[in-house]
Amino acid sequence: MNLNNFEKVYFLGIGGIGMSALARWFKAYNYEVAGYDKTPSSITEQLSQEGINVIFEENTDLLPQNFIPENTLVVYTPAIPQENKLFQFFQEKDYKILKRAEALGLITQDNFTIAIAGTHGKTTTTSMVAHLLSFANKPVTAFVGGITQNYATNLLLSNEPNAYIVVEADEYDRSFLTLNPNIAVITATDADHLDIYQSHSAVQEAFEMFVRKIKVNGTLFYKNGLPLKIQNQIQTATFGLQKGEYQAKNIRMQDGNFVFDVLTPQSILENLVLQVPGYHNILNALAAIAVAQNLQIPDEVIQKGIAEFKGVKRRFEYILKTEKIIQIDDYAHHPEEIRAFLTAVRMLYPEKHITAIFQPHLYTRTRDFALEFSQALSLADRLILLDIYPAREKPIEGVSSKILLEKAQTTEKLLTTKENLLQFLKILDCEIVATIGAGDIDRLVQPIREILEKK
Repeated sequence: MNLNNFEKVYFLGIGGIGMSALARWFKAYNYEVAGYDKTPSSITEQLSQEGINVIFEENTDLLPQNFIPENTLVVYTPAIPQENKLFQFFQEKDYKILKRAEALGLITQDNFTIAIAGTHGKTTTTSMVAHLLSFANKPVTAFVGGITQNYATNLLLSNEPNAYIVVEADEYDRSFLTLNPNIAVITATDADHLDIYQSHSAVQEAFEMFVRKIKVNGTLFYKNGLPLKIQNQIQTATFGLQKGEYQAKNIRMQDGNFVFDVLTPQSILENLVLQVPGYHNILNALAAIAVAQNLQIPDEVIQKGIAEFKGVKRRFEYILKTEKIIQIDDYAHHPEEIRAFLTAVRMLYPEKHITAIFQPHLYTRTRDFALEFSQALSLADRLILLDIYPAREKPIEGVSSKILLEKAQTTEKLLTTKENLLQFLKILDCEIVATIGAGDIDRLVQPIREILEKK
């Protein structure tokens, strides 16, 4: 299949972070782009301002008349249900329809591709790799699953035909198996998406299938200790804290930042400064450093680039930071991500009271990891739970945020609605407020900030 056969691309679920990056890429390459999403958002508003027509109704009369089967590619996200009226229309009219991952596979197939995979850490690591390449003045096009703080976008774009392509390789729905990278990174293979995989062993098997997609004589960097069976002809190296070919050593805190040394097979990088907190981000930085060295980026450029990396929106993002009160927002939606996030908060502010506001994401994930969620959330001093954000799922009988509330060991805990939360915060004494989750909790971030500022 050749993308040059199409003039127009229609996106079903265009407001998604991965979908919007693809839409921007196609528009940059002079395709006419339009799309549908269920609800308006800051992303859909930006896309509209960039000249992309976005609709929010399942009404075929609103589709552009010149988007016909002969000239139009339809790209959809797995979050779009099969009964969606627009999806059914495109099927009935015999449009060429691809999943987002399949379109990404076509874009990357003829370029040197660096794919970042893992159940956690892939967005930050993807943005770190893209940043180091950009900082080193290498031609790079990057599809990031978040908005980078350094560049304020989820798409870095190079016009050079031989640009490196850096892509976040998503394990959901086995999407990453559409890629054939030259370099791959695997940050974690924890159990997740059990609605798709059913078991942890099936998740690990999918990652091993991803490894087999790496091109012959390609390179894999993976976290030390991951149980991966590597059967193809590739170069491998591991990274870890005190372990692996790429090691972080002499880790300490200075002025609120991590400072550490990195031992690599080629050299020792001393006194690296990392603005984004958490041991998990040191691991992400090690992976990015390994890729950068593999691409012959000089150590001094790597060191300066890491020091200037500002992170990704909704990944330990400071919203408000005063002497009296701190507000942090984070996308964490898996127990291990929440544990890493709250551990980092506690490390930075050991004496402060932490209020965690968590919106669970998906009924199946809440059911499958109820105990693990409750244990991780118990690291907060006060826990406020919102109702489950269903995303693509229908409710499951007996599964609600109450099961997390009952299991959590935090002494101060409650369940409330989004509407009541804001009123409740007005009367609470807070030192640190952390909003956590991958649903629509981000829409509460600014209203919460306004309440905290008035205090």
